[in-house]
Amino acid sequence: MEKEKLIEMYETMFKIRCFEEKVAYINRYTDELHGQVMTCDGMEAVYVGACASLRRDDYVVGTHRSNGQLIAKGGDVKKMMAEIYGKETGYCKGRGGQMHYQATDIGFVTASGIVGDTIPIASGVGLSIRLKREDKVCVSFFSEGASNTGAFHEGINLAAVWKLPVVFVLDNNQYAVSTHVSRTTPVENISDRALGYGVPGVVVDGNNVLEVHEAMQEAVGRARRGDGPTLIECKTYRLAGQSALDPGCGIAYRSKEEMERWMGMDPIKLFRFMVIEAKALTEEQVRVIEQKVREEIEDAVKFARGSPEPSATTIHDHLYR
Repeated sequence: MEKEKLIEMYETMFKIRCFEEKVAYINRYTDELHGQVMTCDGMEAVYVGACASLRRDDYVVGTHRSNGQLIAKGGDVKKMMAEIYGKETGYCKGRGGQMHYQATDIGFVTASGIVGDTIPIASGVGLSIRLKREDKVCVSFFSEGASNTGAFHEGINLAAVWKLPVVFVLDNNQYAVSTHVSRTTPVENISDRALGYGVPGVVVDGNNVLEVHEAMQEAVGRARRGDGPTLIECKTYRLAGQSALDPGCGIAYRSKEEMERWMGMDPIKLFRFMVIEAKALTEEQVRVIEQKVREEIEDAVKFARGSPEPSATTIHDHLYR
């Protein structure tokens, strides 16, 4: 892989982590945000590896952990932060929040707080691509909890029957809220379910961004050729809690030993080692990139705090009628 691509991927992964840590801190220790924020610490390699295989005009459908997905697709962190703050300068003018981003200029169709419901939406996007005869693909992100919903079956089955240009990317982060995947799913690899739909099912190390990227390259190529969808299961781990307000990052339902073992496989630390070993970056250059990213996130917070609240007179604007 080209040096520039490796650098871009590392910077994006670090930007996701930095954004999430900042938002989680604000959510926990200030009264500036309403509700709770769902973060994706530990899953950065999945989103960056997947989106690095896409073009700007390809589509992505996200989940309730959509910060990393939108940043990986090229999202503007200032608009994202403003949306989380409920400000007029946000992606949805403060009306959607973190779970309902829309960024149509970069192909981010939507995100949703309802587990699994965007899987058939992605198939719908795939159908629109087919009907418009466009050379595009749609990626559906979801986690292992969604694989036990009816929407999972309906969405993938439809895409398989019609050979729609969709790639289903499952970030198996081990826990649906506080329930381990082994207690809800009778198969070791959820990707084995792809056999029932007659489509390829692939398992990759979700903490290895290059492995995710390689699998995505093949799946995206298959979709563009008209050969139909692929289900990619990325084995990873949610280092954070269910939300930023989850005490102890989930220590109530996860052992300290388990968390420490997965922290030792932190995808950002692993990729930092890779890019330095590959001589794409020196340790000093890594520090420069990380400092630049931290400043960018701080600027995003300042932008959000200084942005105007939506006016009550616009409450009926931007609605489907």
